Amino acid sequence: MEPLQPDDPQELGTYRLLSRLGAGGMGRVYLARSPGGRTVAVKVVRQDLAADEAFRQRFRHEVDIAKAVSGRYTAPVVDAAPDAPLPWLATAYVLGPDLTDVVASHGALPEPTVRALGAGLAAALQEIHAAGLIHRDLKPSNVLLAADGPRVIDFGIARAVEGSRMTQTGVVVGSPGYMPPEQALGKDVGTAGDVFSLGAVLAFAATGRSAFGDLAPAAMLYQVVHAEPDLAGVPPMLTGLIRACLAKDPAARPAPAEILRTLAPGGTGEVFADWLPSAVSSTIATHASRILDLDTPAHGSTPAQAPPAAYGPPPTMLDAPQHQNPTTPYAPPAPVAPSRRRFLGLAAGSVAGVAVAGAGGAWWLTRDGAKTPGTDGKDGEPGKPAEAKPEVFKTPPNGVAPQPLWHAKAASLSRSYDVPPQAFGDFFLVLGDTTAAYDLKTGKRKWARKEIAAPDATMTVSGNTLFLAGPDYDGTVVGYDIRTGKENWRTRLGGKMDAGVQVAAVDDKRIYVIAEVSDADYTKDLNAIAAIDIRSRKVVWQEQRDEGTQDDVALTVGDGHLVYTHGAIDEDLKNLTVRDAATGKQRWNRRIADDEVQPTIFGGMVFVGGDNLLRAVDLKSGRDKWTHSPNGRRGFHKPSVLRGVLYVMDYDRGVWALQPKDGKKIWMSEDLGSRQFGEWMVRTDDSLYIASYFEQGGIYALSAKDGSYRWNYNDGVENDGEWQVVQAGNRLLVAHADELYALPAV
Repeated sequence: MEPLQPDDPQELGTYRLLSRLGAGGMGRVYLARSPGGRTVAVKVVRQDLAADEAFRQRFRHEVDIAKAVSGRYTAPVVDAAPDAPLPWLATAYVLGPDLTDVVASHGALPEPTVRALGAGLAAALQEIHAAGLIHRDLKPSNVLLAADGPRVIDFGIARAVEGSRMTQTGVVVGSPGYMPPEQALGKDVGTAGDVFSLGAVLAFAATGRSAFGDLAPAAMLYQVVHAEPDLAGVPPMLTGLIRACLAKDPAARPAPAEILRTLAPGGTGEVFADWLPSAVSSTIATHASRILDLDTPAHGSTPAQAPPAAYGPPPTMLDAPQHQNPTTPYAPPAPVAPSRRRFLGLAAGSVAGVAVAGAGGAWWLTRDGAKTPGTDGKDGEPGKPAEAKPEVFKTPPNGVAPQPLWHAKAASLSRSYDVPPQAFGDFFLVLGDTTAAYDLKTGKRKWARKEIAAPDATMTVSGNTLFLAGPDYDGTVVGYDIRTGKENWRTRLGGKMDAGVQVAAVDDKRIYVIAEVSDADYTKDLNAIAAIDIRSRKVVWQEQRDEGTQDDVALTVGDGHLVYTHGAIDEDLKNLTVRDAATGKQRWNRRIADDEVQPTIFGGMVFVGGDNLLRAVDLKSGRDKWTHSPNGRRGFHKPSVLRGVLYVMDYDRGVWALQPKDGKKIWMSEDLGSRQFGEWMVRTDDSLYIASYFEQGGIYALSAKDGSYRWNYNDGVENDGEWQVVQAGNRLLVAHADELYALPAV
């Protein structure tokens, strides 16, 4: 802020000028006050431009645009005189800095602030688009941070949604790094272009840098069109949303209304209570006190108590602003000057980031029609809690991943545990260096026990007991109550002989183990498969496996049979073996499996993948029912039958949906070829969820109907641990390295 100079006007219309705020290519911007005490920012056109009729016509258009947009999250136009000798435009003066200055002074903003910022910007875009306009230049310097929320300013290159271009052919107008790819290429820009800019602004706010680098304009435009954004440092809970906003395809971006529902499910009424960091709030409060103490000068000079520097709206709208430090939080219109004490109470109160419901907040659960306990006779007697309403999750738009309902740290979960969490009632178990149970609704740990599960352990639960091999390599099998973690069962194989045991599977009657049992002289290992009766704790049968076969066995139990793949380390083909679960009698054995891929049992058939074919084998006879070729692709991972459909990922990361009965293809998705997938799949009514092998992947949701891509969730944690996903009612339990999440299954 600078004092008025002798050549500056003393007043414009009914507004008396107080000081200079800045200058740009189009003219100057002044701080002014109305007779009723309202503080405004007045943009005045230069004398030479005022004489240019073509420019004056463009200025009239700008005034019309600015007047059309008036809402809570834009700086409203309060007056204008486009036909005056010196055309001018007055907007409400917003007491607050722009986002560029805030980040330069205070660094990247905390997640709650970024979340609230995104909600306000989405609401502003709704206001702009509802007026039939597209902003086309949303960037950090055009976003002002006020005590009660952000304001979007500068509609200088906005155009009507149904209007014609105002720029010359071949001329790209906008800000590199924030304009969408279609605008950078000179193509038509729709409302989705503003959503791309919103995503870029949020990435800047969350990281303190542009998502497309600090490059020359031409190089940055190339990055916008051809490169993926750098979202390192963006909070995990916001990564999916920002990535969706920055999609190259405009049709893949969420609408502002969807973004608003994501970031502020209950509306913006409460998200701006204490939404700014205290340092930013303090800046606003200090500046507000100086502005509101300012007296109107009598003869064109600003009083000495005026601040040496101040925040105001950018001086230009039609051209790129040269003034780069506009901070202009909103001062509500009033017939008289607002009370300084009242305003400072509002500004100084904003000293902390806004709290968000749950760990993620976005696409979180709601309880439709929930009432305050004890306030309505329909909900029970006074003083008694109302009956809990069912959880209802909102379905996110395509491209927008749901955010976690909660996030917890696993108890020293090791990468060697290739086992996903598993739910039991209102809690779930996780195997790891520390095996633990967690509350399904909150993620809070219920109990934990260290070093009871070996790295090759599987989730073998029957009834309320988790069965694991004992830690001492002595043939012991131990059971733990899954509700308390306490030991409630124990037996030992091999008598006085040592025995290495792997608990491979369990049903409601028996535990099935793979055992290396040494003889009395410790001269020979007997590679066996055995069944232990859970009630009697005795071995009910034991069979010798082929000599030299691996002890790593991919085994599943179902339809009264044990099915497993196994083989020697130096063999290309593995045995696919089927035994009677009750007696251990071998039904058949075929050397057809390419790897220790765990088979799947369904409908009297065994499904197994491999390098060459996907096979469906008759469970009783061992004969092929059908085979499916990868059609030039490299082979198939573990198949899964979900909701009566056979799903399998091929080695080239294509997803197949087949009819289990005859192998007929329902659909095949090749859209995911650039992504890395694992074997874990979950199916709901509408979606198929797949877990990735690698940290850069995450959890992917596909349409169960046609395999089309819906969204991708990634927590941004730099750890090469495999992702895992299972379903627990209306939740997805997700594990990544040592991180645990619950996502809504939508």
